[in-house]
Amino acid sequence: MRLSAPEHFINRDLSLVAFNERVLAQAESPSTPLLERLRFICIVSSNLDEFFEIRMAGLKEQIKLNAHDAKPDAIPPKQLFQQLSQRLHDLVERQYNLFNRLIVPELAHHDIKFIRRTHWNEQQQAWVRDYFFREVLPVLTPIGLDPAHPFPRILNKSLNFAVELSGKDAFGRNSANAVVQAPRALPRVIQMPPEIAGCEYGFVFLSSILHAHVGELFSGMTVQGCYQFRVTRNSDLFIDDEEAKNLRTALQGELPHRHYGDAVRLEVADNCPEKVSSFLLAQFNLGAEDLYQVNGPVNLVRLMSIPDITDVPTLKFKPFVPGLPKSLAQPGNLFENIRKSDILLHHPYQSFAPVIDFIQQAARDPQVVAIKQTIYRTGTDSVLMKALIDAAQSGKDVTVVVELMARFDEEANINWAAKLEEAGAHVVYGVVGYKTHAKMLLVVRREANGLKRYVHLGTGNYHPRTARLYTDFGLFTCDDRICSDVNDVFIQLTGLGKATKLSALWQSPFSLHPQLMQAIDREIGHARSGRPAAIAAKMNSLLEPTIIQKLYEASNAGVKIDLIVRGACALRPGIDGLSKNIRVRSIIGRFLEHPRIFYFRNNGQQDVYLSSADWMDRNFFRRIEVCFPILNPKLKRRVIREGLRVYLQDNTQAWEMDSQGHYRKKILRSSAPVCAQALLLGELAEGDDASG
Repeated sequence: MRLSAPEHFINRDLSLVAFNERVLAQAESPSTPLLERLRFICIVSSNLDEFFEIRMAGLKEQIKLNAHDAKPDAIPPKQLFQQLSQRLHDLVERQYNLFNRLIVPELAHHDIKFIRRTHWNEQQQAWVRDYFFREVLPVLTPIGLDPAHPFPRILNKSLNFAVELSGKDAFGRNSANAVVQAPRALPRVIQMPPEIAGCEYGFVFLSSILHAHVGELFSGMTVQGCYQFRVTRNSDLFIDDEEAKNLRTALQGELPHRHYGDAVRLEVADNCPEKVSSFLLAQFNLGAEDLYQVNGPVNLVRLMSIPDITDVPTLKFKPFVPGLPKSLAQPGNLFENIRKSDILLHHPYQSFAPVIDFIQQAARDPQVVAIKQTIYRTGTDSVLMKALIDAAQSGKDVTVVVELMARFDEEANINWAAKLEEAGAHVVYGVVGYKTHAKMLLVVRREANGLKRYVHLGTGNYHPRTARLYTDFGLFTCDDRICSDVNDVFIQLTGLGKATKLSALWQSPFSLHPQLMQAIDREIGHARSGRPAAIAAKMNSLLEPTIIQKLYEASNAGVKIDLIVRGACALRPGIDGLSKNIRVRSIIGRFLEHPRIFYFRNNGQQDVYLSSADWMDRNFFRRIEVCFPILNPKLKRRVIREGLRVYLQDNTQAWEMDSQGHYRKKILRSSAPVCAQALLLGELAEGDDASG
């Protein structure tokens, strides 16, 4: 059997759609608290926005250029577009049906209401009218469409209204059409005072307010119809690596164009007549298959704030306090604790605070002479960045490798880079053509025996907010081999020269891929020699074809392979003669599963590695990544149990994948329920949550 045959691979984009179908299933599940179900609906919308901005945009470019990008699954672009379009339309319809038929009525039952304009009483109408004239009208600019006013440029993902008019204006013009753009400064959901709403939490959509009072913008004319719409545009940035003299300057020049890339999707309200939607499609050079007509707000993402501003604890996941390892239970000098033993943190069950403390202590400690850190995503208000600025201002040697091309975080990273430079830090942007995705922090401290290095390595970003939402591992160590390797990687990123051979770390784009292939080959050798052989791996995406082919080879040799792949997976499990010994599952729960864990039995040695790298072409060949071993036996056992075993035992939030790429929710029968996330919350956090 030819391992590289196209039928042995699942298409990446179809697999990503399947992932969002699983996320929506969390919103459909009665076991998920009601406000969290609304949040999952919003997450699906946010995910789909990015899917259209990047994946569908790229596919449409291929079709336009008649280019056939040679993917392992070999599905022609036009055929793939048709398949995706059908799946996406079905997913969106399912999403809005859930929102309208179940979530909205259930929320109303709990005194949380979205008050539609057809149901406003006189008092509510008066409040809305006052709000419109006070907060909305002053910032609106209606645009009548005529030869002097062509169709306006529409910002990516902005809320707009197509207005049909009759009558003549002050100049005798009788244009029948106009566009009203809702400024992004305006909130899309407005909370009414309880005494006006008639309930504790009453919300009105901005679209409803505009619909009710759009006539105020067109004095003396009659509004025949008003229809909300939203266009999604290609948001991938193009920087010519060979032409860019200054990456930051080039990126700053490119960012504004993201708002006006080629249109890829048009969303309109379900009351929009065909003549209006056809007119809009023509303006954006889109076809009928690009139209998504929805029953409700065209941007559900803007409802993401509702669970946070409604104080109804019974409708949310139970709060918890992240725990701490025993070695960090008492406040003290982190450097002393790390010298005693490596420290492993499992977020969000365990606190991210020690990582912040580590940088803050390093910034204050007079014995610390240098700090080096990589930054991929960190947020617009980061205590970590402020600590690095403090360290630089106090005279320490601070080097920060800022990845400017972190998608949708480019602007925040540019701003931090400027502030760090002003403080006197060395700021570099890694290697042009290779995203710096590795999560590394190195502190150099002067001690009695000379200079000593301390390192933090992680599977997730240095972002305190996402550290409460994503599951990730972080390791503190002063192991000489690991610290020396991390220092060598920083030298690669900031200087020039050939790649040095690392002693403990595997690194992309140099050694990670070949080392993984060798590790799989080693398990194949054990299996063929009659020894037990096993591989277990956890990641966000599994797509790289040569790794998949090697896993197929390992399966045929008798290696037992368990894969926990949250999102896109191109491998087909459970096929006789190809992948019979491979099992693939996806865990979708309260937290976003984010760590990359690679386990190889290796004749009982049980090699365990953590990384920021998925098994994708980009992570292996177009990114700077590190994969680090867990050397401490106690911590190794923790990673195996907390990161792999309990997730392989999960029978409440696990989805099993079949050979066709279809996912089936694990059905709980006679065995006791096991929810990995709830179990780990109970064990590691200070406040447990049995709901998962």
